[in-house]
Amino acid sequence: MITKLFVDSDVILDLLAKREPYYVYSSKLFTLIDKGEITAFTSPLIFANLHYLLSKLNSNASALKSLRKLKTFVHILPIDEKVIEQSLNSDFNDFEDAIQYFTAVNNGIKLLLTRNKRDYKKSKITILTAEEFLKTWKSIAKG
Repeated sequence: MITKLFVDSDVILDLLAKREPYYVYSSKLFTLIDKGEITAFTSPLIFANLHYLLSKLNSNASALKSLRKLKTFVHILPIDEKVIEQSLNSDFNDFEDAIQYFTAVNNGIKLLLTRNKRDYKKSKITILTAEEFLKTWKSIAKG
C-alpha cells in the first residue's frame, strides 16, 4: 500500500534550502517519494510561497529551477471555492494553514506533514513532522 500525504511548505523548504537540522528528514522523505513508496501532494499556494522564499534566498531563475524539479515529485491539488469557504469559516488562527488543511481533507488525504503542528490543533486528520513520519514509516515498513 502506497502512503498518500500532503506536504506543507516548511518541510519542502527544509529540503530545497537545505535548512538544518531538518534537511536530513525532508531529504529522506523525498527519497521515499522518489522511490514511489509514498505519493506526495501539495497546493499551488505552497508553490507560490516557495517561489517567493527561494527567490529571496537566491534568484528567480534558481527558484524556478528548484520548483520545476519539485514538480516531478509532488502532485498539485486544486484550491477551490469550497476550500476557501471552509478556511474562512474555520477556527484556524493561520488562514494559509487552513487552506492547506482543507485542500488535503477535501481530496481524501489523511496525513499532513508540517513543522508547525501547533497550527493544526483541531485537525481531524493526522498531523506529523517529517521526523515523526519517518519513525512511523520505519515501523510500518518492517511490519
